Order: sequence, then structure tokens, then C-alpha cells
Amino acid sequence: MKLLQTLIFSFFLVLLAISADTKVFASVSVAFFQTKPQQIDSPKRDTTKKVMKKSSLDSKLEYYAKDSAVVDRKNEVQYLYGGARVKYEGLELDAEFIRFDNKSKIVFAKGSTNDKGKYYGRPIFKTEEQGSSMADSLTYNLNLKNGVVHGVFTEQEGGFFSGGKTKMQPDNEFHVHGTTYSTCNLPHPHFGIYITKGIATEKHIITGPVYMKFEDIPMPLGLPFAFFPKPNKKASGFILPTPGEDATKGFSLLGGGYYMAFNDYLDARLITNIYTNGSYDLNLVSNYTKRYKYNGNINLTYSSTRNGLEGTPQYAPVKTVMIGWTHSQAANAKPGTTFSASVNAGSSRHNAVTAGNGSYDPNKFLQNTMSSSIAYGKVFGDGLFNFTSALTHNQQTNGDSRNISLTLPDVSLNMSTISPFDSKKRVGEAKWYQKLTLGYSMTAYNRVSTTEDVLFSKSGLNSFTNSISHNVPISLPFTLFKYLNFSSGVNYSEKWDFKTLKNRYIRTATGTGYEVRSDTVNGFKRGAQYSISTSMSTKIYGIKQFKGNGSIRAMRHVMTPSIGFSYAPGFAADKYGYYKTAEFYTDDIRPGMSEPTGEVVKDQYGNPLLYSVFMGGGPPQFRSGSISFAMDNNVELKVRNRKDTTGTGERKLAILQGLSLNANYDLFRQNKKLSNINFSGRSQFTEKLGINFSGAFSPYMVDLVPFTSGTGSSTTTTYSYQEIDRYVWKDGKLPRLTTFTLSFDYSLNPEAFKKRNENLDKLNNQNAPVTRTQEQIDALNAVSRDPNAFVDFNIPWNFSFAYSFNYNNPLGRPETRSITNTLNFSGDFNLTPKWKIQYTSGYDFKAKNLSQTSFSIYRDLHCWDMSASWIPFGAYQSYSIDIRVRASVLQDLKLSKRKGFWTRY
Repeated sequence: MKLLQTLIFSFFLVLLAISADTKVFASVSVAFFQTKPQQIDSPKRDTTKKVMKKSSLDSKLEYYAKDSAVVDRKNEVQYLYGGARVKYEGLELDAEFIRFDNKSKIVFAKGSTNDKGKYYGRPIFKTEEQGSSMADSLTYNLNLKNGVVHGVFTEQEGGFFSGGKTKMQPDNEFHVHGTTYSTCNLPHPHFGIYITKGIATEKHIITGPVYMKFEDIPMPLGLPFAFFPKPNKKASGFILPTPGEDATKGFSLLGGGYYMAFNDYLDARLITNIYTNGSYDLNLVSNYTKRYKYNGNINLTYSSTRNGLEGTPQYAPVKTVMIGWTHSQAANAKPGTTFSASVNAGSSRHNAVTAGNGSYDPNKFLQNTMSSSIAYGKVFGDGLFNFTSALTHNQQTNGDSRNISLTLPDVSLNMSTISPFDSKKRVGEAKWYQKLTLGYSMTAYNRVSTTEDVLFSKSGLNSFTNSISHNVPISLPFTLFKYLNFSSGVNYSEKWDFKTLKNRYIRTATGTGYEVRSDTVNGFKRGAQYSISTSMSTKIYGIKQFKGNGSIRAMRHVMTPSIGFSYAPGFAADKYGYYKTAEFYTDDIRPGMSEPTGEVVKDQYGNPLLYSVFMGGGPPQFRSGSISFAMDNNVELKVRNRKDTTGTGERKLAILQGLSLNANYDLFRQNKKLSNINFSGRSQFTEKLGINFSGAFSPYMVDLVPFTSGTGSSTTTTYSYQEIDRYVWKDGKLPRLTTFTLSFDYSLNPEAFKKRNENLDKLNNQNAPVTRTQEQIDALNAVSRDPNAFVDFNIPWNFSFAYSFNYNNPLGRPETRSITNTLNFSGDFNLTPKWKIQYTSGYDFKAKNLSQTSFSIYRDLHCWDMSASWIPFGAYQSYSIDIRVRASVLQDLKLSKRKGFWTRY
């Protein structure tokens, strides 16, 4: 009895899922005749087209045939053979054979059988109101507008009706018998709902007994009758869950729920994940769109998670929430104005506690931050000014601090660079002063940085800081001696704050240190600063020609040296009022009772310590000046093109792209004025292999440096290796390598991806989208947005890997050396044309173990998807099995949605 109840419940779920996924049984309209019209290519007219006279018919009748046309004048019957077509009052009928009886006004059409027994030339009939359908044979009365169709095959809202017998009535009522409905797009489907008999009207469908069939095998369960409304819009329905097992939470049902179709522009789905240990997730997702205007998505999640053993404190449920919102505006919706949103906020522990909301996606549960942005922009003044405003959010998701930062809002106004001394009427080359450019920018913000638990408290709301900054850059480029390119500039900026800082320095109990307590003082404060800079660059070319018949014809080396100087004054003087002298205060926590002791705080050099009154920093305290050096290199070869059969073709091969060296010298620093010598570069040897590298050299010696601690008899001296202010070349040595990073990735089958993209472009650009349902369009858009989220059976194999090497040794000593060496790889291959295995893994050479590994198996069942995913080891050890109906457009592409490891719903 329990088995029977389970089978009945499963049948209802399958029935509801099919109706929800394809939106048919809530809009099953006149299934055979209300699909959108499809374009039918007219056959070549090899015989003379004939038109019946108006006296014999109420309207003009056109007919022709590619093979032959025979007229029985005595019985007034026309026989059309081979590519026959009849057109009458909006009806178009194509078939291999058509017979028209002029007396009874009855048309009969059927296909034919070739020598191999294959049936071809099936009738395809089309009306202006009802669209097109295909059948094995049909009989239709042109006067009474009724008929009988055998073996119909037609599409309806992403589903397909096939087989059986259909009677067409003149009042747009249809009687069906022995018809199968399925989302399988074959005339003989792999599965479906078999309708024994039914009546379809303009408003609803009433059927007799219906039951499921799989591979033509009737299931022993059914319904005695069914009633379905026929709204011309999306339909609501249930979504079947995916069974699985989690090593921590037990068995699970993931992704089940209910889909709600409000209208063509708004829908929602409520998804649940349920685990046997009592954990659950509730996820509400709503999509909205307005064609040519905007579209967006709202995602709300509530989770209650138990990760410990029953009876332990860890078993207590951890409740978390997540809020997501994305919004994008069409490029031409409102020219000159933009609006977008990307919100990802909620409980900082959500992804870690719920394992990425049950997705086991490492990109989710290993992420350290969450961020959001809502932005508005407008261009005005004939493009001269650009205004932007944004609300931003940043949140830490690792550790226990749970820090959160909000900016409400961040505003900017930028003016395009102008040339005040130039003229639009100028003729000839600009004079030196006409090249001077002027710009302007303004930024303003209102932000707070605190923790989750105090964000919305009174102290949290009072922690908001606000500021406005103005910046005016002036630049003058010029050239000397034709080859030396100079650029000089002056930058002036101001900062306006509406709160300032007052610091109190409190000695610690031991008297060896101090604690800083900051108070905010309301009031306007202005700060101004300026800086000057100049730079010079040129290009040096070196070319080497190679004689003979070798593969290398020439080599070119392009060097771009540059040198720059910058200077900015300090603003620590009392006359500016930007800095105050730090003083010690008495330790009294009562408001206004902490008094200055009269003692000044000293820095490490014995000088009075100063602090800035500006929140978030203001004009610089000390003057700064530096000289920068840089050298950029590009090396390329000109080699013989082996694909050129004439032997004279050549092609360029880049050996080094952007090999750069740079350093700077600080004019006012007390020691170690020369910075590290940094280098970086890249090389693309082939289309498949690209290498990137970077690093730094230190120009200073390393030596033992004494460090003394304690006083009197307890004084101790220790020694440690430190960089000292002595250049290595003074001892005849070369600069020391401190950091080095090398990375490259490689794909062994890029041609297959090019073919996949070509197929997607072809499918997107053909005329078929006119006849596609909204569900098919959505599915195709999902494939175009993220092809890697789908399994492509047209690609027989693929393998790619990425290698990363990192070296870090700041002091050049064995004890300070750190090396990481990792290899990540992924790929898939077809066991057969319908079986595919996908894998993802990696290896850490230092730890000598595998990184998180997953395997997935996919089976192409044409109109079904079957997949099994397995994470064999690690904290997120799990498996899942998924079987579901596939969208019809994915059947054409031979694509399956990846399930299990990183996508649950």
C-alpha cells in the first residue's frame, strides 16, 4: 500500500513539474493549431500554376505540384503529385500528395513511402490564426471548415503533441483521441502524458483518462479526467527536488519548490533545501524585465543550519540571511543616463555555515568578502560633465570580527579635460601654450565602518563621516629635439570635512606605552594642498636582419626609457591648522573629565608627535619628492610563415611583451632612499600558452643587527638579520631577488570551443527566434551568458591546466624563504557520444596533497538530463544524483546543465 501511495505521489509530481517547466498544462491552448507561425519555403513551381474560377468556389483556390497535376473534369477532382501545395482563404497545405474534390470542397493530403519504406512528404498545414502543424494525413472541408487529422505533430509553448486522431470543428473546438504530450521534440517521443480523449476550447481543455508513458510503456497509474485552463501567459507549478547526501547534514532534497508566473514581465520561485538533520534553506528568487528598458533579479535566502552532532552545542541551529539584487538598464533605454545594481549582503557566516547555500561552490564558501553597489550616472553639458552616484557596501565574511563598511552615498562630478588657450578655429600646429590642458573633479562621500552588531545602533549611526574633495589638474606636454617627450603638471586639491578629530593619549598601566582615544568634533574644516611633477620619455629601436634561408628573418627590440620627478610640500606648520601636537591626558572615562597633563607625546626620534585633524587623512604632514626610473622592453621576431606555399610569407612572433623595470629614489627619506627594483613581463608563445611573471630585487645588504631591550642589569642584546643602508654593489654583488611569481595556463583543445561558439552564434542569428517561446529564449540566453555552466556533448574532450609558482625571501636567508607551487587542472571527455565525465582537481607541491576534487558524470538522454556528482574527500564530501526534463532548445544544441558540484538550482 505504501508503494502504491509513493507511486501515485510521484506521478502527480512529474505531471506538475512538466506543466511548470514548460508552461503548457496551464496554457495548453489548442495544442495542435496555436503555435506561432513558422516560415515555409515555397517549392519550385515546375508545373503550371492553376487558379480555380470564382464560379466554382467562394474564394480563389491556388494549387500546383512539382511533379504533376491531374484533373478529373467529370468528377471535378484534382490530383497533385510531388511537392504539392494548396492555398485557399488563409489556409496553406503542403504534402507529397493532395486530392481536392470541388463538389464536396474536401481536401485530402498524405505523404508517400519510398523504396526503403521511409514515409516522407508529410502534410504541413498552416493557417493565419492557428500556425503550422505536421501530420501523417488529413482531411479538411473548405466550406464547413472542419476535418480530421491523423498522426499530428505540433509544438505548443515549448512542449510537443504527437500521434493520435484529431477532429477540427468550425467553432474552434477540437476533439482529440490517443494523443501524447511531451517536452521531447521527436515525433515519436521518449516519454509523455498519453491523453486517451479530450476536448479543447478557447478557454480550457477537458480530458478523459490520462496516464504516463515511458519508451511506449504505459505506467500503471493515471487520472480519470483532467481540467486545464488556457491563459496565454507563463504558468505556475511545482519544481521537483534533487535527492542527495551530505557528509554532515545527512540525506537531502535540494532545489524543490514552487514557480509563480505573475505575468510576462514578472515571476518568482520559492526553492527549498531540506536535510535529515533538521537543516533547511528557503530561497525566494524573482525576475523582472521590460523589453528594451531594463531587467533584474531579486534573491532572498533564509537558512537554519545544524553542523554538529545531535546533543552537542554545535547542533544548535545557526540562522542566517542573504539578500541579492541585480539590475541592468538597456544601453539605449535612456541615452546619457545609466542605472545598475549589484547587491550581495547578509549574514557574514552564511556561505561558510551553509556550504554556499547547498551549492558546495568553493567560490562561495571560501570567499572572504561580500560587496554591493547601486550606481546612477548621467552625462550632461554636451558631454562635458559626467555625474555618478553610488551606494556601496563591503563586508568581511571570515574570522570573528564581522566588519562592515557602508558608503551612502559616494558622489563624483568630473569635467572632461579642456584646452583654455586653444581655439576650434585654429589652423596649423598648436603653439606650446595652446597644448595646456585643465580638468576638474569633485568627490563626496558619507560612510561608516563598524561591525554587524552595532551598525544600526545609535553609536553606529553617529559614526558616519562625510567629506567633499576637489581636484584641479593642469598639464602641459611638449617635445624637445623631436624625440624627447616631456609632460609637466601642477595639481591643486582641497578637502572639506564636516567632522574633525581630537585625540587623547592615555598612558598604559606600565607607563611604557599609550592608548589613543579619538573624539569627533562637529564643524567645517578646509584643507588645501598642491604638487608639481614632470617626466620625460623616448623610444629606442634596435633591428637585426638575418641573411640566408633560415626561419628567422629579423629581430626588433624596442626600448622605452622614462624618468620622472615629483614634489609636494608638507603642511605640518601651525599656520595651516591641519595638525595638532599629541598630548597625554588623564585616564578618566567620564565625559569631559579627562584633562591634559601638559606632557607632549614624542615619536621614535624624540620629536613631538603630530596627528591630523582630518578624518580619513588630509594634506601631507611632511614634504615629499622622488625621482622615478622605468624601462619598458618589447622583443619580437619576424619569421617565415610555414603556411605560405610561396615561401615568401612572413609573420611576427612576440618573444617578450612588456618586460618592464622600474624603481624610484626618495629625496627626503632619511635612509634606504632607493626602492626595490621591480620587474614584470609576459610572453604569448602560442595561442594556447601564455606566461606571466613578476618580481623584485633589493639593492641593500643584509647583516646581523643588534637589538637591545631592558634597562640596567636586566639589559639584553639580541641579533637578527635585517636589511641595512648599504648598497650591494659596494661589495661587488648584484641586487638580491626577494620575490618572484610565475604563472601560465594551457588548453589542449581550444578549437572545440571555437566551434561551440560558432554554433551558438549561428543559433542566435538565425530566423528561428521569431518562433521560439519565452522559455526557449531564456534557456538560450543562459547558454550564451555562461557556456561553461553547460556540458557540451559536441566537444569530445577538453583538458586545461593552470600552474602557479611563488617565491618570497625578503632577507635572502634559508629561514625566511617561502615557496608555493600549485597546479590546477580540469577537463572532460566523452566515454561514448552520450556519456561524458567531467573532473576538477589540483595538486599542492608543498603540502604534497590534492586540492578539492570533484567528479561528475553526465548522460545525454535527448529530452532528459541525468547527472551524478561526487566530492570524494574534504570538508564538503558529498554526492548528488539528478534526473530532469531538458529544455527543448538545449536538445538542439546537445547541451546539459552542469549539476551537483557548483549548481543546485
